[in-house]
Amino acid sequence: MNLRITESPSVHRHLEKKSVDELIGLINQEDQSVATQIKGALPQLSRLINAIVEKTSAGGRLFYVGAGSGGRLSVLDVIELPTTYGVPKGIFNVILAGGADRLVDALEEKEDDTEEAWAKLQEATVTPNDIVVGISASGTTPFVLAALHQCEQHGIATGCIVSNPDSPIAAASTFPVEVITGPEFVTGSTRMKCGTAQKMIFDMISTTTMIQLGRVEDNSMVNVALINDKITDRAVRMLMEKTGIADYEAAKSILLAHGSVKQALEHVSRTS
Repeated sequence: MNLRITESPSVHRHLEKKSVDELIGLINQEDQSVATQIKGALPQLSRLINAIVEKTSAGGRLFYVGAGSGGRLSVLDVIELPTTYGVPKGIFNVILAGGADRLVDALEEKEDDTEEAWAKLQEATVTPNDIVVGISASGTTPFVLAALHQCEQHGIATGCIVSNPDSPIAAASTFPVEVITGPEFVTGSTRMKCGTAQKMIFDMISTTTMIQLGRVEDNSMVNVALINDKITDRAVRMLMEKTGIADYEAAKSILLAHGSVKQALEHVSRTS
């Protein structure tokens, strides 16, 4: 049986007797260890991201497969990408236990379903051109593990993000990422340090991949979708900064005519 550090007793005792100041201080102390643990896993994470970049730049797709807090966090990351980076929907995807449309429902019983994830991947016509990344704090979630085994049988590259050493899910993954965050502040509450680690890793995967795919120039979101006034204003000011256009309304007119900062910059470059 694999070691499940995530279920080990908290090193903190008698929490109900502690003050608010004591509790938040101790939680903050625990959270500070997460970045250090991720640092140790950076070589693994680099291999996974390089594989994701290779697949997506060649026309493939990324599928996260997860349940519980980790699966829900992957949904939150993926839904931001079309707006932030102008990437077409369908390249980055999530197969969530119980369905992404039921994100707000805690369908933890769906973690034990060994058929749903692969069935959903088949509905999405997953192929060896794609990559599937399993999300599981324990490293044992049946919903995730079954999907990765099926991917292996069908020649589909896989990765994972887990928080226990030597887990079955890591063993089933082509590119495992193991971030051992240790016992939780409240015993077994993996939405805490494990969830924090997962959120940080999703940020690293999506941001680095978007940069590598050319969706960022310098340090700017030049492909941001102009979906509201705040983002449009940010994009206008970005265009003004990069082109030297001093007239706000003129810059805005060029931006709206071309649909993105990147396209507007190309237009200005061609006509200057």
